[in-house]
Amino acid sequence: MSRNVVDRAQIVVYSYHYILDPKIAELVSKNFSRHSCVVFDEAHNIDNVCIESMSVSLTKTTIDKATQKLGVLEQHVQRLREENSEQLRVEYDRLVEGLKRVEKERTNDQVLANPVLPDMILKEAVPGTIRNALHFISFLRRFNEYLKHRMRTKTVLIESPAAFLRDINDLMHIDRKPLRFCAERFASLTRTLELADISDFSSLVLITNFATLVSTYARGFTIVIEPLDEKSGTGHSCTLHLSCMDASVAIRPIFQRYHTVIITSGTLSPLDMYPKILDFDPAIMASLSMTLARPCIAPLIVSKGNDQVAMTSRFESREDTAVIRNYGSLVLELVSLVPDGVVVFFTSYVYMENVISTWYDQGIIDELLKYKLLFIETTDALETSIALEKYVEACDCGRGAVFFSVARGKVFQEL
Repeated sequence: MSRNVVDRAQIVVYSYHYILDPKIAELVSKNFSRHSCVVFDEAHNIDNVCIESMSVSLTKTTIDKATQKLGVLEQHVQRLREENSEQLRVEYDRLVEGLKRVEKERTNDQVLANPVLPDMILKEAVPGTIRNALHFISFLRRFNEYLKHRMRTKTVLIESPAAFLRDINDLMHIDRKPLRFCAERFASLTRTLELADISDFSSLVLITNFATLVSTYARGFTIVIEPLDEKSGTGHSCTLHLSCMDASVAIRPIFQRYHTVIITSGTLSPLDMYPKILDFDPAIMASLSMTLARPCIAPLIVSKGNDQVAMTSRFESREDTAVIRNYGSLVLELVSLVPDGVVVFFTSYVYMENVISTWYDQGIIDELLKYKLLFIETTDALETSIALEKYVEACDCGRGAVFFSVARGKVFQEL
């Protein structure tokens, strides 16, 4: 019901992903008026959200599911050919004409532009090799097989989209042009087949988005193939990442469409960095001083541990067990004295995982749990929100708690 009334509402409050993530924005936000005022509140990590929304990760499980769903999709097409072949012919004619309807809507500012469907391909007709529904399914099968082939690697590979496209052209004779149309061609096919639940084909949505992005953006993206799945911890899986390195790709359609875009946060620092990483010229840029009812900030800088080893999170010293032990001892002393809550910020998720692992080996975590409960921020938004809720509850009603978080992470501002 919310999705049906959102176009008629005067004020809409929702997550960044509903307007920045092209897969979601296409369903929810594309019909908003260009005179709307868009406010990104708590935008200290908006660049991370932009990068995540334009990045795609494929696992072997995703590829296997896509192979299975291609068979289901082919059955739907065969049934439609027998029952209503006219519907497929109408779709074919529409694809011959190209994406003129989408181009017209964007030109007239009727819909929000989708970065997965760039303006440059709207003036072209869909390539003949993928206009026919069965030919398109066969094309996706070949692309799927190529992805399986790339995932058989035993070492980590990093390459540019240009190198990826050159390799797929040499091995599979797949050109760049049909890949660029994959996302829109798949969306057109699902509309023609009138599929009841598109979520069943989420693996194919991921693969077609991957195909379009890797063939559209020569710069700002990097392909990383990891033979070891970072979540499973086993050597039997592989992950192929298309990582976006340019946050401006996702937010550029927002700046181009809407007259007023406001980016604000209590910790938007350094202020002059955001126009550079998001590639825009601010009309007004202001920083307001913080006012406190009472002096409640007492900074304390600890430069050395009890053994006189310098305490630093510098990259060169991050693996030093003495440095990690000194940080752990400092946290342990604070936890034993502070009555309620203690928040420990780390520079990154990877660094936090390494430090916690070392603290477990050194027995620091066991000692810490004698004083307070421990909650840890993860990359999963739901897990982190529950952990934060329980942390507050433990501080209010229990013996207090410790929260391990990441600077400029998902809950940085809330803490």
